[in-house]
Amino acid sequence: MLHVRSIWNGAISFGLVSIPIRLVNATESHSISFRQIHLDDGGRIRYRKFCELEDHEVTTGEIGKAYEAADGMLIPITDEDLASLPIPTAKTIEIVAFVPADRIDPLQMDTAYYLSVNGVPAAKPYVLLREALKRSQKVAIAKFALRGRERLGMLRVVDDVIAMHGLLWPDEIRAADEVAPDTSVTVRDKELDLADALMDTLGEVDLADLHDDYREAVERLIAAKASGEQAPAAPVGEEAGGKVLDLMAALEKSVRAAKESRGEDTGEATEVTPLPARKSARTEPKAVGGKKSTSTATKSGAKKTTKTATKTATKTTTKTATKATAKKAPAGTTAKSTAKSTAQAAGTKKSTAKKTTARKTAPRKRASA
Repeated sequence: MLHVRSIWNGAISFGLVSIPIRLVNATESHSISFRQIHLDDGGRIRYRKFCELEDHEVTTGEIGKAYEAADGMLIPITDEDLASLPIPTAKTIEIVAFVPADRIDPLQMDTAYYLSVNGVPAAKPYVLLREALKRSQKVAIAKFALRGRERLGMLRVVDDVIAMHGLLWPDEIRAADEVAPDTSVTVRDKELDLADALMDTLGEVDLADLHDDYREAVERLIAAKASGEQAPAAPVGEEAGGKVLDLMAALEKSVRAAKESRGEDTGEATEVTPLPARKSARTEPKAVGGKKSTSTATKSGAKKTTKTATKTATKTTTKTATKATAKKAPAGTTAKSTAKSTAQAAGTKKSTAKKTTARKTAPRKRASA
């Protein structure tokens, strides 16, 4: 903490207790920044600050701040002017109340800071405030001035440090009425049950396990371009939008996918029927008389009718041909062969019948003897 540069020095006002502290940024950005270049030659584009009166470039040290009045007049304001304002929050974080943490709307939360003790004497009152916040399970609401304006703050304990979240003023939060969905939409209980099941299946996650995939992809892109290699391409997938999805089907598939990703048994898959996808005007069948075309059903029925008719015609033709051949066949070699085969078959049947009768009557003769 001591090696982090402080952005503000002051004190926490806790009743009659004053705690000297330093304000340190609690967050840092890991986003990748880009420079502007000239597309024709790759030259760097820079912003230079010029004085309109003297028409020459000025350095940062020569630049101050001013308020522009309605008539265009510029009124210079210095840092000393702001520091000497007759308000207690100019150099003090003034605690005004202690409230339960759930009273704070997350929409109000802004930048986060760590409050670090400024000097050894500040350690005792600092620890006192920290432990009091822990035991009360409340947060402190405070007012402080930073970068030319007074702000709200919320003090809470993070590990062994007092952290402060800047809060937006209530009138800085926009009303959500205009962006709320249509109130005529209704949700069925079964849909809610599936949504609950999906929430339970996804469960919780350790935020420390999550990482910035976009930043890593940009880093790989930069490394590939720097080494002259082919830039990684995005995976080819289905285009987003353009499909009408059944909400129930989407929820059921999501639950199954979540269970499979966790290695859980999904059981029997529920049969779902997604709504048909919207087709373009070129391929969609035209409506006739306000009804959809039934060409597909006609084709399917025609195929089934053709197959049935073919089978029936084949059987009928075979039987007819067989009878006709038997009647019209000349008394030649074919007829004799057929008669001979028939006589042989009849003789085989008679021989088999005699053997069966002999087997049945034999036991009776032995019994009579």
